[in-house]
Amino acid sequence: MAGMKGKQKSARDMILSLGLIVLAAGVIWIFIPHDDGEPDVKRVDYRVELLTAQRAASYPVAAPEGLSEDWKPTSVRFQGDDFDAWHLGFHAPDGQYVAVEQSTQKPASFIEDASQGSRATERTEEIGGRTWTRYTGGRYDALVLEGDSAMKGATTVVAGTGSFEQLGKMAAALKLA
Repeated sequence: MAGMKGKQKSARDMILSLGLIVLAAGVIWIFIPHDDGEPDVKRVDYRVELLTAQRAASYPVAAPEGLSEDWKPTSVRFQGDDFDAWHLGFHAPDGQYVAVEQSTQKPASFIEDASQGSRATERTEEIGGRTWTRYTGGRYDALVLEGDSAMKGATTVVAGTGSFEQLGKMAAALKLA
């Protein structure tokens, strides 16, 4: 009988301890602020990287001009040792992602990577006097410009989670330098 009293007491102590822990966790959760909204997207300044890319790339580097302030540049990089690869990513006004990718890499490989698995469709769009091919089916939809003599062997891909309307706005805003 004496052995049972000790087991009951330790079970009761464990339940009380567990209750105190749950109570403390609840109090902490209530008083620590937590924001369930979307995080603020940080805008990056891509001017220095754009100038570097324009000087180093073997083709005219494309960057948008005239987009509203609602288009937030979020990522930029130029890799001269990797087929003169240019990347400029944006958070579009509707919250979607749109990126400009350029490279002298073999078009099939580059488009596969830049569009994350999309495939060419029969549909094309005339934007800014150039014919862009629509790509769908991958993680991103894309507009692809390849074989344009003004691009000096580079392929340009405008890809992202945005609609083709958003992708088209970005493609129309691109200026070559």
